[in-house]
Formats: sequence, structure tokens, C-alpha cells
Amino acid sequence: MRLRAVPLALGLAFVTALPAFALTPPATPAVQREEVGNRISENIPAPSAELLEQLNRYQNTRGANFAGWSGNDAILVTTRFGETNQVHVVRQPLGMREQLTFYREPTVAVQAQPGRGGFVFGKDEGGSEFWQLYRYDLATREATRITDGQRSRNESPLWSHDGTQVAFTSTMRNGRDSDIWVKTGDAPARVVLQEGGTWFATDFSRDGKKLLVTKTVSINESYPGELDLATGKLEMFPVDGGKAAFGPFRYAPDGKGAYYTSDEGTEFRTLRYHAPGMAKPLMLSENIPWDVTGFDIADDGKHLVFATNEDGIGKLHLRTLPDHREIALPELPVGVIGGIAFSPDGTRVALTLNTATSPSDVHVIDIAAKSLTRWTQSEVGGLDTSRFVAPSLIRYESFDGLSVPAFYYRPANVPAGRKLPVVIQIHGGPEAQAFPTFSPSIQYLVNELGIAVLVPNVRGSAGYGKSYLQLDNGFKRKDSVKDIGALLDWVANQPELDAERVGVFGGSYGGYMVLASMVDYADRIAAGVDVVGISHFATFLEATESYRRDLRRVEYGDERDPAMRAFMDQIAPLNNAAKITSPLFVAQGANDPRVPLSEADQIVEAVRGNGRDVWYLVFKDEGHGFAKKSNADWFNAATVIFWQRHLLAE
Repeated sequence: MRLRAVPLALGLAFVTALPAFALTPPATPAVQREEVGNRISENIPAPSAELLEQLNRYQNTRGANFAGWSGNDAILVTTRFGETNQVHVVRQPLGMREQLTFYREPTVAVQAQPGRGGFVFGKDEGGSEFWQLYRYDLATREATRITDGQRSRNESPLWSHDGTQVAFTSTMRNGRDSDIWVKTGDAPARVVLQEGGTWFATDFSRDGKKLLVTKTVSINESYPGELDLATGKLEMFPVDGGKAAFGPFRYAPDGKGAYYTSDEGTEFRTLRYHAPGMAKPLMLSENIPWDVTGFDIADDGKHLVFATNEDGIGKLHLRTLPDHREIALPELPVGVIGGIAFSPDGTRVALTLNTATSPSDVHVIDIAAKSLTRWTQSEVGGLDTSRFVAPSLIRYESFDGLSVPAFYYRPANVPAGRKLPVVIQIHGGPEAQAFPTFSPSIQYLVNELGIAVLVPNVRGSAGYGKSYLQLDNGFKRKDSVKDIGALLDWVANQPELDAERVGVFGGSYGGYMVLASMVDYADRIAAGVDVVGISHFATFLEATESYRRDLRRVEYGDERDPAMRAFMDQIAPLNNAAKITSPLFVAQGANDPRVPLSEADQIVEAVRGNGRDVWYLVFKDEGHGFAKKSNADWFNAATVIFWQRHLLAE
């Protein structure tokens, strides 16, 4: 914990002015500690057999996410049949999912190897996020590590079009900067770009001699360029206005131009095409006032597909190349679109689709037939899916007139006259966005406990334009907390909701929002659950891993600046812990590289030091969140008990 010195004279004067009883600090509640395997829990009652049985069906839902085409007739998916998500291959619609990887740690960043019968994937240890990359050979069924195996972070693998080279981002050189490395065949990986900062490869040229790259400064600022792999020459592209955000950057099929997404001169990231000789880029999605979230180009050069995020709902668009003529697609269920990719022969498009009432599954569109075929159908624990609740989109006015969107999950068949308790679930990031995706925990709260759930996208969330995204930066940090205050006002004005029984839940930055809301609205919040949350931005920035520190300073402010440091001290939940008077549950992964364990330790100590009881849960084999099913299940059960005691008890 960071201690601040108090001038001696001021301290003595303050003490002598207090009545005698204030000299005795409040007694710290006794701590009941239990350590079982990798779990450490303090003051948390053991879940009953009945609760575990009821939760079991919800906790055994699972999804399948598209991870790439394995030839024209099979797809790779990631799904969980044990503790964690692993790679599977599916060879026909609704066919058997054959598991290929078998690790205790989840597989991430899976990328199919073009024409070579394999894939690359990442894996860390215990949630450390020091991912190592492996190449899996489908012929031998063996995985070979292609990175150093040390304390380095390796991510975003990208294959060349012929599958002979793989580029990736790595901190192997100095542990701080994220350089671009390339591995060719069986030769050791070599660093090809080491300019400092954070760089990503976005596309190989068709001949494999050049690489499109992007330097990322923040979600609002990135810089694209082209790297000659033979000479090492880096040419940066001009940015309209000098500063903008860029998404994917891909060579056009003829190699002369490029397709990319950017918010240059616009509020949203639009899809553009630019080639030498053009005075300005061709805007392909300018009639859609929302972000383009991703796109793919068919290997045969005949089609381009892109997805948009329209008020939280995914829409898919298909164009012919090179004339960009729009092609009608079969209607998709209302939901959120994940990864999209053409089959190697360019005749089909695979995508992940998730809806509020069904988990992620893979679907395939046949372009010529204009048909949609489901390739996976994931389990929902044998539950009656007709009982699942889809949210409605509401908007409420904040303190300064800003319209804030939120998804509202309302229990069905509410008895007349009964007021519903509420859980406000706040996303992390903060440059992220809450979507109406399937959540078994939300469905349990709504269906089994009769709790209404509100999921807001407060200012600073992505998806609503770059101006909205920057409304909480630096000294404007508490404005996003005021958005929660405005949502509490909205709750109080709804006759069906109980403003006396409102809980807040959030992870990472959302965990900070939980703590800050409990400080500012102590009399209006009945209880809060903080998962891997920030309790003081200055101590967080000093302790987070060095490779991400500058990226976070852009969002939160630079703690080395005296004025910003003073502001961080002023708003820190840690320094205002005495105002947290409602029950608090803190959960943390011991190996978290983003928000270290110290952030949780210090807020627990501070709140307990004020005589308040705190539930505290730590998993020694987890990082920034809980990736292992048994851990997530135990946390979810403990959270249900917490809500039962503090929102449902009469």
C-alpha cells in the first residue's frame, strides 16, 4: 500500500481536536481464511450442494468460435469440453468436434496455416499472458514451440499467403517493446522491425517480400506503414489530419492498392480503398454511421466481406471486387458477429455468431446459393432456451445531457406490485463495449433469482464514435462514474425496479467503476463485486507490466506528472475507502499482469481497516480473469450467495 506522509504539526492538531473515542480505530473484522488447491478464499461461505446443482446446468453451457479454415472442407474451432478452450476440427455441418489440443491452459490466437495442414496457437501459464506460440502439424499431431519460451509476450500471429512464413508481435528483445518477428520454415524466428513501441503485422504481400504493419499508440491513435523484409526499409503512410485510428490493413488482390479501416475525418472507422494515383481514398462504408469491425478478402480476389457494429448488433456486408458491387446475403439472426473468413476457394464465408439467448456458434454462408448453414450447435446445459431473456436497448440522460445506452434484462412473469432488485454490470477496458451476447450468469440472475440486470456503455466505451470514446480520458475520469449515478436515477424512476436493492458488478476497469461508485453513491448501492479491479491508478500504473504502461498512460494519465498524480490520489477508491460502507466482494487472479494482485490486496486491507467485512477470493493459477472452468464455477457460486444475502434477503 502507498502511504502518504502527513505534516507533523497538522497531524498533531488534527488528533488533539478529535473527541477521545475517535482515537480508537475501528476493529478489523476477523478473517476466516480457507486455502484449497489453487483457491484462497476469505470470509466466503461454502456454496451449498443445492446451489451447485442448480448452477451446474448454467455453468455447463459452452460456445464454439471460428478459428480458421483447414482446407476447403473443414474448419477449426475453439471450444471447451474440459477445463479450458482448446482447438477442435469439424469436417461437416453439425459434425463431430475432434479435439486436437489438450492443455490445462486455454489456447488463444489460433491461425490456420494456408495450404500446409496445420495452425499456430498461443498458450501461457496460469494467466500470466506471457504467451508462447506453437505450430501444430496436422499430419504428425505434434506441436512445436516457435518462440523463446521465456518471460516474453508473443501475440497476433499472421501467416503469409503461401503458408511458409509467420509474422508475430513479441517482447523477446527487451521485455518492454513489442517488435515484429518473422519465422520462415524451420529457421529460428528473426526480428524484422524494432522501432520501439507496439507494432503489429496486418498482411503479407502476395510474394511474401513485404509486410503491412501498424504502430499502436492507443485505441485513438495508430500509424500504418509498409516494411520491406529483404532490406528492412520501413515506409510510413501519411495520416489525414496527422492523427487517427486504424484497424485492419490489407493488400488489394492486384497488390497495387490497399483496403483498410480508419476514422480519418470521420467519427467512425469506415472501410476504405486507396491506391497510388488516387487523390483521396474510396469510402466503401460511408453510408453506414457505425464502425467496421473487421473484413476479409477472398484469395481468388473476387469478393470482400466486412462486418459492422450497429448499436451493438452485428451486420454483414459482401462486395464484388474490383467493382465493389453489393451482393445480397441471407438474413442472419440478430446478434454479434465474431471472426469472419473466406474459404480457400473463395466460395463461402465462415463466421462466429452469438446472440443474447444462444452461445457462440459457427455458421457458413454459400455465396452462390445465398444460403446460411450452421456448422456447430453448442450445448446449453439442457436448459429450456425459450426461457432465456433477450435485453431491450434503453438510453438514459446523464448529468451533462449525454445520452448513454444500456442493455436491460428484465425477468419475465414478474408478480404485480413486486419491485425487482437490480445488478448493474459494468464492462472493462475502458475502451471496450458491452454487447447483447449470451451470458449464462446473467440468465441465471434473471431467470432463477428474479434480478433485473442493466449493462451500460458509459462514456469512454468503444462503438459510439471517437468523440464518445474520449469523454472519460485523463482528468475527465469521474464523468464516467457520474454516468452510473445517472443510471441510478433512471432506476429510481422505474416503478418496477427497487432502488433500495441495487448491486454493482465489474471487472478490470469495470472493477474500478464498482469501487468508485461505492465511494460516490454509498447510500444508493447495496453491495458490489470487484473483479481484478483498479483501486488506485497511480499504483496500478507503477505495477502493471512495462510493455503496456505507456498505452495505459494515454487513457488514464501519466502518474509521473505532479498534477495528474494529485488528481489520481484525489479520486482513488483506495484513498476514499472509508466511504465504502456497503458489503464488498473482491476477486483476483494472482498472476494478473495487467491489474496486479497488489491492487486487490490494498483495497481489501483498507476497507477492512475501517471495520468493514470484505469477501476476498484469489486463484493462484489465474491472471486477468478466470479462464479455468472449475475456478469460474466457484467464483460464480460465491457471487450468487453474495447477491442472495445482500439483494434478496428480507
